[in-house]
Amino acid sequence: MLWTDFLAAIALLLIIEGILPFLDPAGTRRRLLQMAQIPTGVFRGVGLFCMLAGLLLLWWVRG
Repeated sequence: MLWTDFLAAIALLLIIEGILPFLDPAGTRRRLLQMAQIPTGVFRGVGLFCMLAGLLLLWWVRG
């Protein structure tokens, strides 16, 4: 993997993460407050699921 690939991935992440706060700042704030109420174990499980899904997608795409 080249550094340019890594930096491109980070740039895409920042773009995607910025879409919702830009389009709907009040709704994003409400969702973040709701997320703060989720138990830590559930939140950690969602994070693990997202990481595994990302790894599988990357493996499939880069095949």
